[in-house]
Amino acid sequence: MDGAAALKRKSNPRVRGSSAKRSVRASTRRGKLAPRGGSRGPAAADVPLDPADPAIAETAALVAADGGIVLGSYRDPLDGRPLLLASLPLAAVAPTPFQRDLSPTHARRLADKIEETGVFLDPLIVVRGEDERWWTPNGRHRLAASKFLGLERITALISADEALAFRILALNTEKAHNLKDRSLESIRMARAIARRDRGARESEHAAELEAPELLTLGIAYERNGRFGGGAYAPLLKKVDRFSDQPLTKSLMSREGHAARLEEIDREVKRIVGALTARGFKSPYLRNYVVARINPVRFHKAKRGAAAAPPPMPLAQALTRMSASARRFEVGSVSNADLAWVAVGAEGSE
Repeated sequence: MDGAAALKRKSNPRVRGSSAKRSVRASTRRGKLAPRGGSRGPAAADVPLDPADPAIAETAALVAADGGIVLGSYRDPLDGRPLLLASLPLAAVAPTPFQRDLSPTHARRLADKIEETGVFLDPLIVVRGEDERWWTPNGRHRLAASKFLGLERITALISADEALAFRILALNTEKAHNLKDRSLESIRMARAIARRDRGARESEHAAELEAPELLTLGIAYERNGRFGGGAYAPLLKKVDRFSDQPLTKSLMSREGHAARLEEIDREVKRIVGALTARGFKSPYLRNYVVARINPVRFHKAKRGAAAAPPPMPLAQALTRMSASARRFEVGSVSNADLAWVAVGAEGSE
C-alpha cells in the first residue's frame, strides 16, 4: 500500500471503523472457547463416597495395611471414578520405573521453595504398582524433595485404576522437557506395558507413548547416552509410525532400527571429522551432514502427518541414508551451506 492510500485509509472513519470491528470480532473468536453440548459427571449427591464402598474398599484396605490413613473419598467430576485422598508413609511411595531420571538439582530447588512456602499443598497422584508398592507417575521430584525435607508422610490422591500410571504422563506438569528424557520415558513405558500385556499392540498405546520416533530414539539413548538424537528427529518424524504389531515384536524391530542409526551416526562423525580437518568450524556440522543425507528432507509434512502413510518405510529410509553417508563428498561443502543450516537451526529453537 503506498503512502497516499494509507493516509486515505486512516482518514476515512468508515474504513477505520470497519477495520476495528473486524479486529474485535476476530479477537473475540480467537479468545472464545465454546463448551461442548450436554453435561457429564456425577450429580452433587453422588460425589461423596464411603471408603467402605465396594468400588474403593480394597484400595482403602491396602492404604491401611501400609500404615496409611484415608482422609476422604469421592467420585471424580469427569466420569465418576472412585478416588481416595490419603496420608501415606513416605517410604511406601516410589516413582514409576519408566519416568525420566531424577534431577537432584531440580529436587533441591523444589525442596527449598516448599520450605519457603511453609506448606506442602500439592498431593501426589498414586496408583498401586506391580511391585505391591504405591507408584506416583507425576511426582518424582516432589517425592525426592519430601525426602530431602525429612517428611515422614505424604498426601496422595489414589486411584484404583493401575493403568492410570501409563496415561497420566499426558497431563503431567513435571513432564520431561528435552528429547532425550522424553525418549527414555517412552521406551521404558513401552517395555513396562509389554511386560504387563504381551499381546498389547504399539498402536493401541499411542496416547501414552506420545510419538513413534521417541521409541526408536529411546533405544538409541539407552545404548549411548550421548547420542545426538536431535539431528535425526526430523527424519524419524516423517517416516516413523506406530506399529500394529504387539509391542514384544515391534520393539525388536526398533532395536534393529536403533542399531542402524548408530551405524549411520558413526559415518556422520567420520564426515564431521573430515570437514573439521578442512577448516570448517561450526556447532551445526552434524546437523548439516545429517540433513544432507536425509532422503526425505524435501518432503513437506502436512498437518496430521503422524497418522498419514510415511513417504517411505523407515527401514528403506535408513538404507538410503546409510548409502548417502558412504558417498558423501566432503569437497562439496561450502561455508555458505553451513550458514543456512545455522539460520534454520536458530529459527527452530
